[in-house]
Amino acid sequence: MNNGFVTSEIKNQISEITFGTPKSNSLPGHILEKLAQTILDEGAKPEVKAILLKSAGDKAFCAGASFDELLEIQDLETSKKFFGGFAKVLDAMRSCGKLVVVRVQGKTTGGGVGIACAADYCFATRDASIALTELNLGIGPFVIGPYVERRVGKSAYEAMSIDADFRSSEWCVRRDVFHSVSHTIEQMDEEIFDFLGKLSSRSSDALALIKKVSWEGTEHFEKLMPERILMSATLILEDSAKKNIEAIKEKLRAK
Repeated sequence: MNNGFVTSEIKNQISEITFGTPKSNSLPGHILEKLAQTILDEGAKPEVKAILLKSAGDKAFCAGASFDELLEIQDLETSKKFFGGFAKVLDAMRSCGKLVVVRVQGKTTGGGVGIACAADYCFATRDASIALTELNLGIGPFVIGPYVERRVGKSAYEAMSIDADFRSSEWCVRRDVFHSVSHTIEQMDEEIFDFLGKLSSRSSDALALIKKVSWEGTEHFEKLMPERILMSATLILEDSAKKNIEAIKEKLRAK
């Protein structure tokens, strides 16, 4: 797991995709690329009725962008490619043709919030919470913005972007980010098992049409991405952003 992993396995017509990295499941570029392609590949399989997307471990769901990789970025093209990786993952979730169910077992920040908001249905634990922490780095949640805004609304998205505070699982339920919240991971997994069992017995065509109808009006997301990617890609190259990331890493090491 040193460099992270993405795996997939089909169970009862449901493709389970799991990603993991050592540092709170934060996402480096190569994992983003592989995750996006895996979602598209699994979605293209006629025997797959839905996708379960989850991360490894029992703590953080996803800490967003890899700080180590952000610090290594020195030029605009590399930066654009990195942030484009998040765009690819979210677009794959949107366009893969199959319902994507996301399992959130703990805190999630930044790009991980984008993944939760791009879900067609999202399960979480009571202790799960979300935060858009990009401003702390000196950038903003620009790439994931359309997906978060679609879920929580423009005003809430703006507030999340500005204060960078964590929102509780209760808040996430009120805003339809989480559709089911359980007290423990074990209870959540039981709920997911039952839910996916029901989906596997449903009409593939009906499920595909629900997906299609649900995402109507988001076709422009793809057109927004080049400008959104450039926003983050440019800001992360500033010296102040590098210093912010180093300071946050130091705080994390001190804990």
